[in-house]
Order: sequence, then C-alpha cells, then structure tokens
Amino acid sequence: MYEPSHKSLRNDIVFTIALLAVLAAAWTIRNILLLVYVSALFAVVLSPAIELIRRMHIGKWRPGRGGAILVLILAGIGLVAGVGLLVLPPIYRDLHAFAVDLPHRTAGVLARMRSLPFGMNFDPAVLEQHAAEAVGGAFGVFRTITGGLMGAFTCVILTAYFIVDGERTFHWVLSLLPAAQRPRISATMIRAEARVRHWLIGQAALMAILGISVAIVFGLLQIKYFYALAVIAGILNIVPIIGPLIALVLAAIIAAFDSWTKLAGVLLFFAVYQQVENAILTPRIMKLSVDLPPLAVIIALLIGGALAGVLGALIAVPTAALLAVLADEYLVRKDDAEVTAAK
Repeated sequence: MYEPSHKSLRNDIVFTIALLAVLAAAWTIRNILLLVYVSALFAVVLSPAIELIRRMHIGKWRPGRGGAILVLILAGIGLVAGVGLLVLPPIYRDLHAFAVDLPHRTAGVLARMRSLPFGMNFDPAVLEQHAAEAVGGAFGVFRTITGGLMGAFTCVILTAYFIVDGERTFHWVLSLLPAAQRPRISATMIRAEARVRHWLIGQAALMAILGISVAIVFGLLQIKYFYALAVIAGILNIVPIIGPLIALVLAAIIAAFDSWTKLAGVLLFFAVYQQVENAILTPRIMKLSVDLPPLAVIIALLIGGALAGVLGALIAVPTAALLAVLADEYLVRKDDAEVTAAK
C-alpha cells in the first residue's frame, strides 16, 4: 500500500497554508479586486466603440487607442454639457421664481398636509426637528457620495488602462498557464468577450425604454421638466435599484409642489414600471442580447445584489454570461457530434 512521503505531506501543508493566505488577502482587498474586475469588464464592453473610433480619419490623422479613448471621453463630456445647456436654463429660472414664492408654497404644502386624515395633528415644529437631524445625517450621505465618485473616477482610469494594455495583459496571463491549454482557453475567452459585449446593447435598450416611458407619461401628467426627468431616468437606469430610486425621488419632489394628484401619478408609474421591467423587460431583453434564460437573469441579479450591492447588480448579467460560456466549455459534457460541429 502506497504511503505518502514526509516531503509530499509537507508540500501539501505548505500549499494549503499558502492558498488560505492568498484567499485571506483577497478577502481583505475584495473591494479593490471588485473595482479591477468591473474596470476590466467595462473595457471589454467599450472596446468595439474604441475600435470604431480608430477607423475614423480626420484628414491624415488616425487616432490610436489613447486618442480614441480621449475622443470617447470628450464625446461623453460634450453630451452631458449639451443636455445641461438644454435643461438647466429653464430649471434655473423656475428655481429663482420658486425661491421668491417659497413662503407661500410652504404654507400651501402644510395646509394640504393638515387636510389629510393623518395630518390633523401635524406639528411643523416636529418637521423642523427632523429636518435638523437630517442635516446632520446628510454629512454621512455626502461622505458616501464622495467615496462613490472617487471610486467611479478610479474605475474610469482603470478602464482606460485596460483598453490600452488589455490585450497584452491577457497574453501575459495566458503565458502563465500550461502551453497545451492556452489555445482552448484563448478561444473560450474570445467567445465570452463577444457575448459580454452584447450586454451593453440590452442595457441601452432598457435605458431608452424607461426614458421614453417617463417622457410620455410625465408629459401627459404635465409635470414640469418632464424632458429633463426623462433623460435623467434613462441615464440612471444603468445603475440598478439606486438609479431608478433617485429618478423617483426627483420626480416626486417636483410633482409634490404642484399637486397631490401628480405625485400619486409619479408613484404609481414607477411602481408599475419597475414590476414590468423586473418581471418582463429585463429577462427577455437580456435573453436576446446575452442569450441567457430569463430565470438565470433574475437569479444573477439577486445574487449580484446580495454579494456586492448596487455594483454587483450592475455587473451581474455580464458576469453570468461569462460564467455560462466557461461552464459550457468546461463543465457541460458534449458528444462527439457536438464537438465536431463546434469546431
């Protein structure tokens, strides 16, 4: 009967301790690793746009990767600036008029609250006390938002580096693997890359549907700045949970200062739309874009949100598409006819 030598046992113990140490270190820096993974994922998604810009000619100048990234960033800044120039002037004028008329509006809102059944005993002093407490808590929210903005800025920088050096980094990682496995792994990752890129198409469709729906419904309700709210809601819809919630809060505040009927309409619209999007639109659109079953999309969103919050929900579907390709290649058993057809 074979008995392992002391040297083999010692090597196994050392390997196990080293593996546990690596896992412990990875858990300690899990937020950084998640940020790196998200950046790499967005680099894959945005690569087609970069390649499209590189094919453009401006006279005799043809942009490289760095120039294409700069053009894409400037285009994004120009888009934001254009929307701001279109939206901000009327909002500024109305805010100035609102500030002048604030005492009257506040009195009107308080009168409406007292007219409600639960507002008979409403005390404005209680509202002032809660407002003062909210101001103190706002500093914590400000720190959270600041940290999120810094994380987003870091993600943009890392994404740019991955776009520039991603191919070289990929081949370097392949060089660490056994030579016999490299062709198969390379072909699998190329298939996964093509599948993940389609996620952006599906996400853009969801953003457009929400933006158009907000514009139509809020326009019919005659809510102020409905066009601005439509643009904001569409853009924020790329961030699950938090994005639609911010759009809801903004629309609710604007509608509340106009009439309770409009506020009820805003709340009803978002309540119905979120159910339709989560149960029908997202599963079906993502099935068409990344070829995942609707049930897999829903489960991926739930798991991603539970593991990493909003960021996890954001990357849940493309990650599920990546894992599906890897599982299909390495876990699913195929007969000889399927393997021949795949080749």
